[in-house]
Amino acid sequence: MKQFFNLSSFSLGCLLIFISCVGFYSFGNQTPALLKALDNRIMDVMFKIRGPIPDSGKVVIIDIDEKSLKNLGQWPWPRNILANIINNINKNGALAIGFDIVFAEKDRSSPLSYFKNLDDSIARQIPDHILSKLTTNKSLDNDYLFGEALSTGPTVLGYAFLMENDGLKVNDELPFPSSILRIKPDNISFQNLPLIPAYRAVINHASVSLAQSEGFFNVFTDDTGTTRQVPLMMSMDNIPYPSLALEIFRVGMKIPSITIQASNTIKISKTSILGIHIKNRFIPTDSFGQIFLNYRGPANTFKYISAVDVLTNPDLPALKDKFVIIGSSSTGLFDLKTTPFSVAVPGIEINATIIDNLINGDPFIYDIFTEIGLIYFLLISGGLLLSLILSMMGPLVGSFCAMIFFTGSLIWNYYYFFLNNQHVGITYPLMSCAGILLVISVFNAFREGKTKRFIQKAFSHYVAPDVVTQLLKNPSALGLQGEERELSILFLDIRGFTSISEKMSSHELGNFMNDFLTRMSRIIMKNNGTVDKFIGDAIMAFWGAPRENLSHAVDAVETALQLKSELTHLHTRYKKQDLPKISVGIGINSGIVSVGNFGSKDRFDYTVMGDNVNLASRLEGANKNYGTTILISENTKNLLQDTFFCRYIDKVKVKGRQKAVDLYEPILKGIPGNDLAEEVKMFENGISEYQNQNFHQALSIMKALYENHYTPLYKSYLDRINGFINSPPANEWDGEERRRRQAWPHSRLTRK
Repeated sequence: MKQFFNLSSFSLGCLLIFISCVGFYSFGNQTPALLKALDNRIMDVMFKIRGPIPDSGKVVIIDIDEKSLKNLGQWPWPRNILANIINNINKNGALAIGFDIVFAEKDRSSPLSYFKNLDDSIARQIPDHILSKLTTNKSLDNDYLFGEALSTGPTVLGYAFLMENDGLKVNDELPFPSSILRIKPDNISFQNLPLIPAYRAVINHASVSLAQSEGFFNVFTDDTGTTRQVPLMMSMDNIPYPSLALEIFRVGMKIPSITIQASNTIKISKTSILGIHIKNRFIPTDSFGQIFLNYRGPANTFKYISAVDVLTNPDLPALKDKFVIIGSSSTGLFDLKTTPFSVAVPGIEINATIIDNLINGDPFIYDIFTEIGLIYFLLISGGLLLSLILSMMGPLVGSFCAMIFFTGSLIWNYYYFFLNNQHVGITYPLMSCAGILLVISVFNAFREGKTKRFIQKAFSHYVAPDVVTQLLKNPSALGLQGEERELSILFLDIRGFTSISEKMSSHELGNFMNDFLTRMSRIIMKNNGTVDKFIGDAIMAFWGAPRENLSHAVDAVETALQLKSELTHLHTRYKKQDLPKISVGIGINSGIVSVGNFGSKDRFDYTVMGDNVNLASRLEGANKNYGTTILISENTKNLLQDTFFCRYIDKVKVKGRQKAVDLYEPILKGIPGNDLAEEVKMFENGISEYQNQNFHQALSIMKALYENHYTPLYKSYLDRINGFINSPPANEWDGEERRRRQAWPHSRLTRK
């Protein structure tokens, strides 16, 4: 688990892309039902976005509609009516006539059947010669009339395949399409074709089976109840049979044969179907001989003519050179289907759409190799893009880019594939990329939580609570690598700690130091400081990291003054507890340092390093030479502006630095009183005389100050000035002190 969370977001994304590719490869040629359903739903939406398109104008539906049923009576009608309808259609020069109806039984309403089944008592009342004519006159046989009408034109009867074993199969009940079927390549037999298999056929009665050809009118729905794919060929007893629509088209085009194009490879006794050749046309299908329908629009897309109008009006030029299909749109006959455009479309329109697709040569093409290539491309490119964005910009930008990617992919699919009549499913790469987005986002959230817990644990004892809160809100503010930043660094050290510790037991010393360091560190953290470390009796702290703080110098000096004030309160407490009085030195410097995690791979600290850190430490130690508590550098003083009242202390060239450092002592926040202002002004005048080697004038000023105030600072300058009067410095001396040891030169010299 630890190694998992050490992965980068991009590496995790690459791993997920690989897993997704392996998963897709494992599907083989069979797309899971859920993905196929989602692909189909996307295609439905694209149909609605595209909207209706014109049909070829070559397909006409003769509709057994409500008007016809009202005028001619309920269905089924006497077949002599259908014969008259066919004759009228033939007179108008239709290319082909198909029935989206099966006539499985004899017409019981036929007059011939009536006379043959007369009751004996009635038959005896009719003369034998008349009765003989009535029972043998074929003009009274509706089935004969219907069959004759079918035989005189380019007609195709429909029949239905039953898919389940109902135990009623009769081996000699076979449909008889007139098309000649061939297979390419010729080394493949019919039983090698993976056509949709049927159990038995519900065929037309022999008395009417005189049409030029026959075809099944089965159409199937998917799991959502929508008809999207239809078979052009099905098999029964390993023999392929053409659909009604395919036969209507073939008969109307006067094409004698159909060739099934199969692939050269046979896998486990089955091959894949590539499509169907009809003369010089090739109709691509899926592996099972189905085409994706290119719907023209919602219901009533095609030209409808009421059956009663065809019956009563033999002159219908609208039927000339048309593919005519006869069926019903009547709701009462329950032949309604669902399409991408409508939830209730007459089933006859499905077959009309197939014929129209064959005429225009524009059914949707399903090329599995194109789909596979596109899926791998979208999966890899989209996954890499999202992984890179998520690793660099976070979940919000990643989600926005994902939406752009998903939308762009769908738009590309619509314009480049759908509008070019090519069905390509892209649900899998989109879902996979969404999964990559989710997993990496969750992964980043967990890792961010881990980082926040690390920050909270690492900094809760070192920085103020509001700083920790800010870091948790913005962990990027904590650089886990070193970075350069301007900070203010503070060192605090107890003076004479060795002598203090000698007067206490180890237990007492431990309690004393814990109490002292706790009070000091709380003040630091309250003022947005970071406690870097405790070094024995010393504290190192800094401002400006990990959270950026533009007023780091002000906060550091404010903290130093509060520490000094707290020490005054502690003196009273320590006196009551019979504890020794302590004094501290505080040094503050501001400047560019390196801040971040430093150490080994197994153990590291969040700390600061650099020359400016060393200078802060030296300023803390310099307090003992002036008798001061707080010393700050010129850099810090410049950042304070007028927030604090400070006095100039000295110009010192410390070890390791070529340039001298001006030292200042912050006295109070805000504007001083007149007496204090005059005292500081007088002191700074004395220093000016001292640095200009006017030692007697400087001595006079410092004596006056010392006699009025008796501070160690003035005493230290009196000693130094007396030393230079007795032993003048070199001519090149510029007023700088050079700190080479803990004590300053001449610091042990005293004068009254």
